[in-house]
Amino acid sequence: MQRSFGKAVWTAASLLLLPLSGCGAVNKMAANSVTEMMESTAEVWSSGDDPEFVCQSIPFALSTVEGLLTKQPESGRLLLNATQGFAQYAYVCVETDAILVEEEDYERSKQQLERALSLFLRAKRYGMRGLELADPGLEERLLADPEGAVAGTTLEDVSLLYWTAAAWGAAISRGKDRPDLIADLPAVIAMMERVLELDETFRDGTIHDVFIMLRGLPASMGGSPEEARRHFDRALELNGGRLAGTYATYATSVVLPEQDRERFERLMLEALAIDPDEDPRHRLENLIAQKRARYMLDHVEDYFLE
Repeated sequence: MQRSFGKAVWTAASLLLLPLSGCGAVNKMAANSVTEMMESTAEVWSSGDDPEFVCQSIPFALSTVEGLLTKQPESGRLLLNATQGFAQYAYVCVETDAILVEEEDYERSKQQLERALSLFLRAKRYGMRGLELADPGLEERLLADPEGAVAGTTLEDVSLLYWTAAAWGAAISRGKDRPDLIADLPAVIAMMERVLELDETFRDGTIHDVFIMLRGLPASMGGSPEEARRHFDRALELNGGRLAGTYATYATSVVLPEQDRERFERLMLEALAIDPDEDPRHRLENLIAQKRARYMLDHVEDYFLE
């Protein structure tokens, strides 16, 4: 993993030395080369077994992508990389750190949560830029008529739809005290429903994990425990029970509000029982989900009434 990242660093550094303000063909070549490098590096990160190393590595890559976007602002691939990269970095590195240090350093936790919110919104902006390349004015229509706005999106839009909505939804979750963000929830739901309709198998069915959270909301916000359970079962069917996040998401979104401590602990233990090495493509994702699950189990007394 370190060798792959080292190669990526040198490739990006070399390309950044090219005279990007000159030839348009060189600009495009550099953007394409770095984009391909970032995509392959992202796969290396996903299979990594050292979250701290990954978190130290990602900012350089994201800065490189943003630099290239100043020269190639309409590169769909670069915009997708930026959207996915900032969303994952905010969740894996920043938000997770905030959760784990809250008890010992509340001020740092608060600062990290605010930073995570900012990064999620940054990812959402890149995602909307990418989606609006083919459909100008989409964001404005999403806020006015969410279902109608996404009706014209296609299978080719699934990645951008998913990561944009994921970042937007995470920002809403982190900005619960901001009415302007809460009002955007119907747009996020419409985008995720469109992903579900177009390709429910995307990322081994993790779209169903999203709907576990959405259907775990209060009934007044469209929640339904029965629907959440259906998405939980389908997610396990699609990922073969190999993703710790599915168990943890159902435990925190549905079982915790029901205050069923025994079932909550059982689901978290199932998440921890998964071997991250069994599916290298999701190794980092599983390690982070298990780190969060372990923290919640260690502090389970804080989440349940006597």
